[in-house]
Amino acid sequence: MRIILASGSPRRRELLEQIGLEFEILVSNVEEEADLKSPEKLVETNSRQKAEAVLSAVSSREEILVIGADTVVARRGIVLGKPSDKKTAARMLEKLSGRTHQVYTGVTVLHCPEGTDEPSKIQRKTFSQVTKVKLFPMARDEIVKYVATGDPLDKAGAYGIQGIFARYVERMEGDYNNVVGLPVGRLYQEIKEWLV
Repeated sequence: MRIILASGSPRRRELLEQIGLEFEILVSNVEEEADLKSPEKLVETNSRQKAEAVLSAVSSREEILVIGADTVVARRGIVLGKPSDKKTAARMLEKLSGRTHQVYTGVTVLHCPEGTDEPSKIQRKTFSQVTKVKLFPMARDEIVKYVATGDPLDKAGAYGIQGIFARYVERMEGDYNNVVGLPVGRLYQEIKEWLV
């Protein structure tokens, strides 16, 4: 079976490799939704759009599994996406410093059986997962130094938990991999019936 990850995220690639899947990467260029009120609905909608865009771009009649994902950070119901610049990144980190926030990842899996491209035959699964993260208070100079590394600029909520930012994480409730960008344990349970 051909497995396609509909994401250019190196972190998602590493997580799929970690659970032993062989796959290829095709990045969708869909415009992500930004104004849905619910973080769960937002990440589920974006993951579905990414997966569907990649599946429609593939012209193949072999068995295909497409995985789309989207991650956002939310504090008090307000979604913090990827910062547009260093100033925005610093403001986001100031909001998160010393507080608890939630990381939501939505995943959509599209399974297209061999020999068909009929929409009615495509099997779909969409779900989202949330992890609560509490940060230690960060001093202003700590925020400035971290932002200067450039690490926050391509990450939801302006931080990457798997790097140097881990020094500011006080505790977590839920799946660590979900915060990195893909809840691979749950994903595997959802797709294992198709991997045999």
